[in-house]
Amino acid sequence: MSETRPVAAAMWMLAAMLVIGVIDNFIFLIAEVISIWQLYVLRMVFAVPIIALAALSTGQRLLPRKWGAVALRSFLVAGAMLFYFISLAFLPIAQSLAGLFTSPIIVVVITALFLREKIGVFRISAVIAGFAGTLVVLQVSPQNFSAGSLVPVIGGVLYALGAVVTRRTCWGETTHALLASVMGMQGLIGLVGVAALALFGIPETPGALMFVTRGWAWSVAGIEAVLAVQILGSIVGVFALTRAYQLGEASYVAIFEYSVMIFGPLFAFYWFGQTLGAVQMAGIGLIIAAGAVIALRSRRA
Repeated sequence: MSETRPVAAAMWMLAAMLVIGVIDNFIFLIAEVISIWQLYVLRMVFAVPIIALAALSTGQRLLPRKWGAVALRSFLVAGAMLFYFISLAFLPIAQSLAGLFTSPIIVVVITALFLREKIGVFRISAVIAGFAGTLVVLQVSPQNFSAGSLVPVIGGVLYALGAVVTRRTCWGETTHALLASVMGMQGLIGLVGVAALALFGIPETPGALMFVTRGWAWSVAGIEAVLAVQILGSIVGVFALTRAYQLGEASYVAIFEYSVMIFGPLFAFYWFGQTLGAVQMAGIGLIIAAGAVIALRSRRA
C-alpha cells in the first residue's frame, strides 16, 4: 500500500506552488534574450544530471517502468508548459495561470464525454463557474478578444490530458523517473524547435513572438542569475509537486495546487507592479472555488 500523509502532502504542494509562482514571473525577462526552445534545452542539460544524482543518492529508480505511458505523459506535460511559458512572454502571470488552470475543468469534461463517468450536478456547476472565472481573468469578450488569450488555455488542455494519463497509466513510477522524463522531453522538443528554425530559415519576429522565432543565442549576458534560478527552481518545484501527489490523495492535494494563483500574482505585484482589477480577482476566486469543488467531488465519485 502506498504511503499517505495528508499534512505532509499539503506542505509539499504549498512549497511547490510558492517556488513555481515566484520563478515563473521571470520568464518574460528570459524571453527578451533567448527562445523557448533554448530554454527547454538548457533545462534538460542542467536538470537531468541533477535529478539522476538525486535518484542515485536516495536509491530511487530513474528509468520508467512503463516507457510508453511515461513518454506520452511527458509529451503532454512538456507541451502544456510550452504554451504556458510562451503566454508568459506577453500576458500577466495571473492570466497565464487562469488559462493553464482550465485543466481541472477539462478533466471533468473528458471524464464525462469520453470515459463515460457520471459527474453530478456539483461538478457540472463547478465547470460552469470555473469557465466563467477564466473568461473574466483572461478578459475575453467580443470587443477585445485576442487569439493570444487562447495560448495558455491550449496549455490547460494538454495539462488535463497529461493528468488523465498520469492517473490511469503511470501509477508505480518514481518521482525521479517522472521528473527526469518530463525534463528530457522538454529538451527533445527544444532541440526540434531549434533545428526547425535553422532548417527552414524562419526569421525572427519582433515583439513577444521572438520568444518562439529566435534562434540559438550564444550569449545569455544579463540573465545568467535569472536563468539559473528558473532552472533550479523548476527542479525543486516540480519535484515537490510530484512528491505531494505521491503522499496524498489526488483529490485532496489538487486543492492546494491552486495556491499558485495567489503566490504568482502576489509576487508579480510586489516585484513587477502587475495589478489586477477587482473583477479579475473575483474571477480568480471563482476558478479556485471551482477547482476545490471538482477535487472534493472527484473523491466521492
